[in-house]
Amino acid sequence: MTTLSDFVSVGDVVAGSAVGVRGRLWRLRPAEVRDVAISVSAEIIRLEAIRVAAVDELALNPDEQVLCYRGVGRWLAANTMLQNAAGNKIAALGAALRAFPDIAAQFEAGDLSFDHAAIIVAFCESPPKGMPDNALPSCMKTLLAAASGVEATTLKLRYAIAVLERIFESDETPPGEDDDLNVLRISPTLNGRVAIKGDFDALTGEMFLSALSKLSMPKPAADGTPDQRSAAKRTADAFTELIRRYLDNAVTGVDGGQRPHVNVHITAKDLAEHRECATMRADSDVASNDDEPDLEDLDVEDLDVGYMPWMGPLSVSLTRMLACDCMLSTVLMDGNGAPLDATPHKRLVTAEQRTALIARDKGCAFPNCDAVPAWCDAHHIKPWSTGGLTVMDNLTLLCRNHHRLIHSTSGFRGIWEIKMGDDHKPWFIPPAAIDPKQGPRRSTTRQGPVHRD
Repeated sequence: MTTLSDFVSVGDVVAGSAVGVRGRLWRLRPAEVRDVAISVSAEIIRLEAIRVAAVDELALNPDEQVLCYRGVGRWLAANTMLQNAAGNKIAALGAALRAFPDIAAQFEAGDLSFDHAAIIVAFCESPPKGMPDNALPSCMKTLLAAASGVEATTLKLRYAIAVLERIFESDETPPGEDDDLNVLRISPTLNGRVAIKGDFDALTGEMFLSALSKLSMPKPAADGTPDQRSAAKRTADAFTELIRRYLDNAVTGVDGGQRPHVNVHITAKDLAEHRECATMRADSDVASNDDEPDLEDLDVEDLDVGYMPWMGPLSVSLTRMLACDCMLSTVLMDGNGAPLDATPHKRLVTAEQRTALIARDKGCAFPNCDAVPAWCDAHHIKPWSTGGLTVMDNLTLLCRNHHRLIHSTSGFRGIWEIKMGDDHKPWFIPPAAIDPKQGPRRSTTRQGPVHRD
């Protein structure tokens, strides 16, 4: 007989203890379990904001117990399961938010994550050297808008910051590109192993990830058994192989007929434009106005910045420096920034077309997927077998997971529909079960806001 004690609600799970939670979750429908995960995530953000405020209050008004420690962050770590670094980070954000009440308000309202609040604070504390003081409020609003909502990603926020640095371009090196900050610690451990910890600039990171990409791919066994290694183990094995190749040959090896190299995407206009031009534009559009500049409606897609497939946005100044000594490839674009091609009668995507796809999609085009180009296949929107041509308007990049989803015959085929928009970029139509209005979507992971009518 079913009793009242057999019924479990979403609210009961969210408010209840984690002890025995799996036994309660299995009684819920999948839709209710999704609600639990979303509700708990929102609750974590809410509690995080409360913790930051409480720790900062103790920093301002410490008692005898707090004063026993070298800072309130260390006190927090000593009385919780946090490490000193995490406690200090919480204390630092609390102190920094005192100067930026708008950021604090959005964080405390639950519409801004801890990490995104810290990134925006860091920008506001050290804005681009070419940015006038009266531009800061509008820049802050732009970044808060980019970081708000469930679709906000760190990459989107970094892209918005890169665009603002592009507008107020100066000779100052952004922290993410400052190789003077690079560190690598290699320490033998007591048990005869070696521990490695490092922090590198974006360009070094791009070179490192590019070199490891092919070497760290899963490799099935001779009998076809899937690779059982974890991603971390594959990366470690790839690093070992990279060192072995260097020591054996003093070269990095060849991948697909070409040595691993750094790819940077940028429009020819922005590549050619001199810094003085950007300064004049900023002076005329922003600095000449004594009123607060209005950047809230800035469409970050109107301005391009350098973009690396692995590490994301790159300042235009470093992009121009790299272009001084590089192999330059040309991808023809239309007025919407969509690549053109003229090889419709070949089934397989050519190397030139794949280069163009990477320039357009920057990775998996499926909404909110952050898979990099190296993990993606070129997909025919209208299948080749039914007359679909191998042209840019019929191609898109999809990671293996989403490629299988689109091609699956086990109930998923046709649920997500792909259509090429008037902007010559792929748009994804979700099933009615996900969005009753079936509004078109496209990837916002690596781009600024997507504007739809």
